Amino acid sequence: MSSPTVHEDVLQAALRICTERGDWTFEPVEIVRALPHRNATSVRTHIVSRCCVNAPKNHSHKWDYFRRVARGRYEILAPLRRRPARRVSVARETGPERDTVHAVIFRSGDTYVVECMELAVVTQGHTLDEALANARDAISLHLDGEDAAAFGLTSHPRLSVTYETALV
Repeated sequence: MSSPTVHEDVLQAALRICTERGDWTFEPVEIVRALPHRNATSVRTHIVSRCCVNAPKNHSHKWDYFRRVARGRYEILAPLRRRPARRVSVARETGPERDTVHAVIFRSGDTYVVECMELAVVTQGHTLDEALANARDAISLHLDGEDAAAFGLTSHPRLSVTYETALV
């Protein structure tokens, strides 16, 4: 049997810590402490970049495990939560549900890529209009049959899009 990868260890540690505490948020230092057998820099990189859906564009990410919710604070995405937390989710504790999903559109070769900041949704299109239509469809499919409040959203959120382009 093969040993778990860094990203699998990071996710398991985050789930264990958050379930024990009854809150779906954590700080990277908690995961680093929980994984003394792993390189601390690798653990941090996986949390803030490789496993974070709203990581800065200069960081590639591969696994949609976490979302940055505040400086130095991350949340486990709802689809990965294995057991209910004992307390109400942070989204409900900190105020009303959001009515907006934010997305960034950027050009990649001959396509436009749309990446949502709050949801694990990425899509593309050959034109801006096609990319935007695909984003609406993908978000609707992502939320279909789900409790939008579990994502910190109202039942009918709006989509706010930012277009990023190079200055030069």
